[in-house]
Amino acid sequence: MEYQIVFESENILYVKLNESLINDYLIMINDPEVANKISHKIRTYTYEDELNWLKSKLQEKAICFSMIEKHSGNFIGNIEIMKINNNIGELGITITPKKQNKHYGTESIKALLNYAYEELNLDGVELNVYSTNPKAIHCYEKIGFIVDGKGKTEEDIHMVIYKK
Repeated sequence: MEYQIVFESENILYVKLNESLINDYLIMINDPEVANKISHKIRTYTYEDELNWLKSKLQEKAICFSMIEKHSGNFIGNIEIMKINNNIGELGITITPKKQNKHYGTESIKALLNYAYEELNLDGVELNVYSTNPKAIHCYEKIGFIVDGKGKTEEDIHMVIYKK
């Protein structure tokens, strides 16, 4: 498959969002283990929903990348700077169930932080994580994120990391 590679890390290619990956996006987003970690309002997404999402991301020139495993060419997930306020980017990451627990979260977040600092000249990155997602919290803390209060809802934790 042909991808437009934006940057890479040791095991991952970060590519522009691609219509050929919509079925992979659907498998990921409709998996209950993924859905309950990224939304309080779980629903089933259709091909048309994902196509519309993809088109809107491309139109707004979103800082969103699909992650492709270098050695296999398999889809890992998506990682994004969802918005930027006061030169702080908001991180979003989703990894498909088959690629979880392989340290791709850690590797991809470190790579995105480097991209955010070097290419976007951001001062830091923040995120919201559900307090019921201890694996993600541990991953973020290992990278250097610190808890910075409550998140968007009572169940969320706000975390932040600043450029050193």
